[in-house]
Amino acid sequence: MPSPFALVIHYRYLLAFLLFLTLVEIAFHIHSLAVPRPTHPLDPPFASHCHIPPSAPFAHDPSTAPADAALSPRENATLLMLARNSDLDGAVRAVRSLEARFNRWFQYPIVFLNDQQWSAEFVAALRAEASGETVFATIPEEMWGWPRDGEGRETVDRKRFAAEMGRLAKAGLPYVESESYHHMCRFYSGYGRLFLVAITVCRRMGLLDVRSFFQHHPALSQYKYYWRLEPDVSYTCDIPYDPFKQLRTNNKTYGYTIALWEIGSTAPSLFRTVASHKSSHAIPSSPLWTSMLDASWAPLPLRWGLMSDARLFHSRTSLGDAWNFCHFWSNFEIADLDFFRSKEYQRLFADLDAAGGFYYERWGDAPVHSLATALFLQPEQLHWFEDIGYMHPPFQHCPREGVGCGCECDQEASVKDTCLRLLRRAVEP
Repeated sequence: MPSPFALVIHYRYLLAFLLFLTLVEIAFHIHSLAVPRPTHPLDPPFASHCHIPPSAPFAHDPSTAPADAALSPRENATLLMLARNSDLDGAVRAVRSLEARFNRWFQYPIVFLNDQQWSAEFVAALRAEASGETVFATIPEEMWGWPRDGEGRETVDRKRFAAEMGRLAKAGLPYVESESYHHMCRFYSGYGRLFLVAITVCRRMGLLDVRSFFQHHPALSQYKYYWRLEPDVSYTCDIPYDPFKQLRTNNKTYGYTIALWEIGSTAPSLFRTVASHKSSHAIPSSPLWTSMLDASWAPLPLRWGLMSDARLFHSRTSLGDAWNFCHFWSNFEIADLDFFRSKEYQRLFADLDAAGGFYYERWGDAPVHSLATALFLQPEQLHWFEDIGYMHPPFQHCPREGVGCGCECDQEASVKDTCLRLLRRAVEP
């Protein structure tokens, strides 16, 4: 029989061997989530030079247009602003800014959406600012208000909503007690409802007959691309090209300018809901999805056991890896609407809507869109509009030296690019 001393030595060796295996497994797991780097940039800026003539004396004078404006017809695209009559001044500033920096040459239409009737003052003021066609539409109540089931009953427990949002308000989180903010986030996340409005607009304008079209394609509109425009934003660089055309010719699907950290307490169950959808539909991991993960350093038993419990560890996959909370700031986005119309996206939104997080938490459309792009797109299908200067107080993006055209902004005031670099690992060497 071995002596006690020999047993101690034996168990020490055994423990050392187990520790070695654990460290090897952890290292292997972390390595498995490393994002492969390309050998060359996969997403360079669209504009490599400035071809903007001096400013014209009149806002929409086409004689000053960059060469790109005359090369081909406009794309099937629109600018889109969701606003209210009370946003008049901010809407005027935003449209005036984008017209001066871009749209006075390209004259894309602008669709204005409101959950209330537009005032004559708002319509007149914005029509005076826009160089292209303007459409003012209202959002029907069933597309904006509280979710309802097939029998018209509300599916949100309003008492629970008030209690949960009261708790988050005490924690100092913004907008949580605003019902309209929750409606807006859900509205922008579930694009099927937006397309129903757009189709109604097209029918009223006599652009298409949707009686049978609507039946078979309830989430479609006449436009393929859109550029989201918010009140009170400003554009601080000239844009000497057509971003919609560049998306199409470069096979890009989604464009952004800023990436930020999400406040984890606003959406503790969002990532797990998306990750569960990914798992249940056997969606393979893309490098962009991996870029949104922080690999867990915990040993395998803890990852698969304790840390996979969503009740104890929020914002983690079932394997214990955490969402790093980085996302694209969606108040600026230029995108291919067919992505949001796809069965895959609509199926994801249906699962998110059923989970109730748009009301019992404060799920925003920015992380929803970002996680969806990570699920369904490859990194090179996204574009960072690095050359577009953009400000939405308190955040702004100011292009670096040598990028951007006629910029008037402060590079030192730009959002730090920590999140941006994490999300762009798969497209930058």
